[in-house]
Amino acid sequence: MNIGVISDLHVDLNGLPEDGPIEAALLEIVKERRLDHLIIAGDISNDVRLSLKVLHWLREASGIPVLFVPGNHDYWSKENGIKDTWEIYRLFQTFDGCLSERAFALNDDWVVIGNSGWYDYTLGELKYGFADFERMKTPDRTWQDSLYVDWGRSNRDIHRYFYKTLERELAEHPGKRIIMVTHMLGHPFFKVPMPHPQWEYFNAFLGSAEYADLYAKYGVRYAVMGHVHYRKKHIERETEMICACLGYRREWKQAAAVEEIRSCLQVIEV
Repeated sequence: MNIGVISDLHVDLNGLPEDGPIEAALLEIVKERRLDHLIIAGDISNDVRLSLKVLHWLREASGIPVLFVPGNHDYWSKENGIKDTWEIYRLFQTFDGCLSERAFALNDDWVVIGNSGWYDYTLGELKYGFADFERMKTPDRTWQDSLYVDWGRSNRDIHRYFYKTLERELAEHPGKRIIMVTHMLGHPFFKVPMPHPQWEYFNAFLGSAEYADLYAKYGVRYAVMGHVHYRKKHIERETEMICACLGYRREWKQAAAVEEIRSCLQVIEV
């Protein structure tokens, strides 16, 4: 069974008339790799309706299950006008491949468990304190989630909600081989390396070091994540961690979307 892994498509920012839609380029690679399932670890677009449209199209056009966790951009109300982020969260749950609070059995042995995850500042640099991170901005840049995401809870509280939800689902599948998916980073290995003048502050908003505790406690075989726009792998104990972000076109090495996706998408064989 071949399972494709990718994240951070940003279809509303990356598409060009001469290159075609990003989702069409992704479909080409899905067929080329003969995938049985596709996992998208968040950030399809800045609008819930567009993200859902892409998900439905990919599922219908590919004929395979498309599994998904929303990324922080998927929750933004910048375009969709929905102010309550929980409303957007529930809209994504209407897609039957959304993993939020709904595990997906690949077969009798393997299960995919996931949700967005969130950040609790544990990936931040020690020179900053809690109050610094709570401001979510520096003199020259604001972390945009502070403008477009409203959970009605603190960042640490929403991280704790997602963490406990993941742990509950992991505990409900003893003896299974697990692929765990978050949009946010689950291990410090993937944060932006220091020194870096901007990211020494903004690393705090990339995820949480606590998700790695779940990898170890529940013997997670594969941990899929995104968000940082890096493409890296890391193995620790039993867990192979995969970050396969397409990212923004300006970050690509290839001019054509299909070529960039070909080099980005990773395949898990189970």
